[in-house]
Amino acid sequence: MTLDQPELTLRLASGAADLRAAQRLRYRVFVAELGADCIDVDHGAELERDVYDAHCDHLILVDPSAEARGDADYVVGVYRVMRGDQAKAAGGFYSRSEYDLAPLIATGQPLLELGRSCVAAEHRGGKALFLLWQGLAQYVETHGIEILFGVASFHGTDPAKFAAPLSLLHHRHLAPEGLRPRVIGGSSSAMDLMPMDQIDRVAAMRDTPALIKAYLRLGGFVGEGAFIDRAFNTIDVSVVLEASKISQKQRAIYAPGRAD
Repeated sequence: MTLDQPELTLRLASGAADLRAAQRLRYRVFVAELGADCIDVDHGAELERDVYDAHCDHLILVDPSAEARGDADYVVGVYRVMRGDQAKAAGGFYSRSEYDLAPLIATGQPLLELGRSCVAAEHRGGKALFLLWQGLAQYVETHGIEILFGVASFHGTDPAKFAAPLSLLHHRHLAPEGLRPRVIGGSSSAMDLMPMDQIDRVAAMRDTPALIKAYLRLGGFVGEGAFIDRAFNTIDVSVVLEASKISQKQRAIYAPGRAD
């Protein structure tokens, strides 16, 4: 898989150098910028990594000029993806520690877990996220994926701060019962913190992270309950997207080869 633009190239990571560069970007975004401090973080080498990395595929967005001059930070965007067969080898999906994924697994359909999505600060607001989504669309088609899922995050660990957007997601975008992951463990919060008639919908959507809004535009849903991930300094929500429900208009937007 390779998608090119004059200034950026998207490909699957191959080899230790690509993975290390992806982990360096994750450190810059999740640790240095957002304050994560997970057990597997290597502060000395400035790498954000975990045991799942070896079992996943990594979509990486590369700055070819930086790579050519030997810059260690040549990866400027990343999406970590894990298929069902890879999850079996890893002992389960990453998000199983936060959500009960039994409803998704019970469908018997090909699953793809999305995670560790980030873009370098200097490339936000441009084509970087668009190119990552193009690559993801191609990956889904190549592997016959039917259900995409993962967690997306609010920055911070106080649910009250995000009462309006969390409540709006619960009231208007809750996944159908048969596709609804439910939060597990003690570090969790309800999402229905406000009644619908008290929510300023415009303000609540404005305060919803861009990645979550992108999933919603594609027809995605959220699971029940939020997970407070103190190691990553985030409040996570489970997101679920059925590939067959993505509209033809959205499919055309992210079709490989398009970048306008």
